[in-house]
Amino acid sequence: MRFNAKQILFAALPVMALAGCAPVDPGLGEAVRYDMAIQTVNPDPVYPEDGAQPGDSGEKGAKAVKAYRTGETKDLKIQSSTSASGGGPQ
Repeated sequence: MRFNAKQILFAALPVMALAGCAPVDPGLGEAVRYDMAIQTVNPDPVYPEDGAQPGDSGEKGAKAVKAYRTGETKDLKIQSSTSASGGGPQ
């Protein structure tokens, strides 16, 4: 039995149409979702009670700037996160 070009095209058309519905790659788009996730610092931040809150008027920030300019700030506590020393150049 011989097939002509119209019969082959007619038989191949549904196969090509269904191939377009098949998933290409299940991981497609993961890079975009990953980039969006790492740009979200913390979607539900917990603010300290005495700290500035979203929507504050700026009074606490102004007090902090004044304390910094007048030298009334607290010294930082320096903590080490490792106990081993590095092997860098001396």
